[in-house]
This record gives sequence, structure tokens and C-alpha cells, in this order.
Amino acid sequence: MNVMKLFPINGDADVQAWEDYRRIARAITFLQEHFLAQPDLTAIAKHVHLSEFHFQRLFTRWAGVSPKRFLQFLTVEHAKKQLADSKTLLDVTFDTGLSSPSRLYDLFVTVEAVTPGEFKSRGAGLRIRYGLHATRFGTCLLAVTERGICWLAFVHHESNSEAVEELKRHWRGAHVVESPSTTAPYVERIFSRRQTNDETPLNLLLAGTNFQLKVWQALLRIPVGAVISYQTLAREVCSARASRAVANAVAHNPIAYLIPCHRVIRNTGVIGDYRWGGVRKRALLAWEAGHEFRGDRASSVPDFQKKDAVQVH
Repeated sequence: MNVMKLFPINGDADVQAWEDYRRIARAITFLQEHFLAQPDLTAIAKHVHLSEFHFQRLFTRWAGVSPKRFLQFLTVEHAKKQLADSKTLLDVTFDTGLSSPSRLYDLFVTVEAVTPGEFKSRGAGLRIRYGLHATRFGTCLLAVTERGICWLAFVHHESNSEAVEELKRHWRGAHVVESPSTTAPYVERIFSRRQTNDETPLNLLLAGTNFQLKVWQALLRIPVGAVISYQTLAREVCSARASRAVANAVAHNPIAYLIPCHRVIRNTGVIGDYRWGGVRKRALLAWEAGHEFRGDRASSVPDFQKKDAVQVH
């Protein structure tokens, strides 16, 4: 398969954010690998081949906060505090049920499950268009049908072509074609920081078991800036004793970022694994915490509306 090129929506701005993320990721990796030595900002800046001045500019441009503040968001102590602070907010969020008006970032999100026949055949009869795009969290692969977004993944260690093959395996019965011009407007709405008055819902088309769908729907209730433990999430879905099954459903989430599985961490405050890389999970959480710290979010909770759709086992 030929090497596929990224499709930057906003030209140099997207490429800049993509390059910034690569350096941010290297800085986080360096911190993880040298945690016991507790390197200072000078050492971290040197590792990513930047002066302290340009290192400061990098974080301010990408995260909106200083590197010192950003790195504080990566500590176990901060994660523990987030778990404690999020408890009351999450109690209210889950108690209000799925019909309450709310938002995810600046987006309205609706969810539809595939029909039993589509689930069994993995999308037979569906036409899926996909594109690879540069974002502030690295390369993303987004795929859509006429009924909504059916796949959103970050390219991790694999190549772009391998990421596309994973999409095709998941929707192996569908007709899958490359069409970045089709997916570009979706990526623009999801990742752009520009304010918009467009309140047209972003629909997600999901193929999963009833249990998986229930977990993914619960994830949509986790507010921006909040985190939840696997045990607490399991308790909200069914029972705290099902935390292992819930963790497995979280790990198989097919819609990165929009279904925020990155906000699920361990009870101990350890961030834990992520389907698209632990470093990216830390970057996502710290980026969200930075924007919460600045108070520039649109709302604290996602807007999730469940469509009348057949859920299948």
C-alpha cells in the first residue's frame, strides 16, 4: 500500500500544532523515563532541542499554560486531587440522566447503534469514507458514513497504512474508501479552537455489544477536566465488581477524544494505559486541565442524546 499523506485542514496552523505535539510528547516521555531524577525545565527543554525561552513559547502556544503548570498536571498528586474534586460533579452528572442538556467541548453529540444485521456483518451495505489529518494531538484517522462518525483513532506506533487496515478490519463488511475532503469538515469541528455557532449534532455510529455501548455512553457523561476511576465507572454502569469488564470495554472504544476514555484512570492516581499511547493520554488530560485552569471551556458536561436505535449483543 502506498504511504498516505496527511491532509492539513488549516495549512500551516495544523502542521504547527502537529509538530508542537511531537515535542510535547517527547518532553512527557523524557519526564516518565527520568522521574526519579526529577529533571528541571532546563534539562527537559534541552532534551527536545529548545532553549528555555522557546520551550516556554511552545507550551504557551500548544497548551495555553506555562510548562511548569502543565507538568504539574501530570503528577500523581494532581490526578488524586482530580479524582476527589470530580466526585461531586460526576455524582450530579450521572444523576441527571442522559436527557439533560449539556456539551462536549463546544459540540453536541448524539449516538446511534448499528442494526443487528449491520453488527453481525460488520457494516455490510455501509459506505465509509476516511481521511488522515494533522491535529494538535498528532495524526488522526477519522471515518464517516452517511449516518455519522464511525471511527476516530490516533496513529500511534503503527504506520498510517496500518491504522487504515485496523479501521477496515473493524468494519470488514463495509465498502471503505479514502476521502479526506469528506472527513476534513468533521476534523475541523472537533479539533479547532475557533468559536462557532454551529449546533448541528455530531452523530456517532457505533458497533458494539449492549454492554460496550452502555460503557461508551457513560464515558460521554464525564465532564471536561474531570477524571473517573475504573471502579467508579463500573459502579455507574452496573456494579463495581465489573471493573475488569468495564476496563475492557473502555479499551475497545472506537471513537477517541469524542468518547473520552482518556478520562478514566486508576484509583491510585496512576494515569494508566491508553489504546493510542500513554503519553498521548497524559497530554490530553494535561491539555484539558490547562484549559480548565484558564476557564476557557464552553461548558462542564457533554451534550449527549441517545437516539432511538436498536442495540445488539
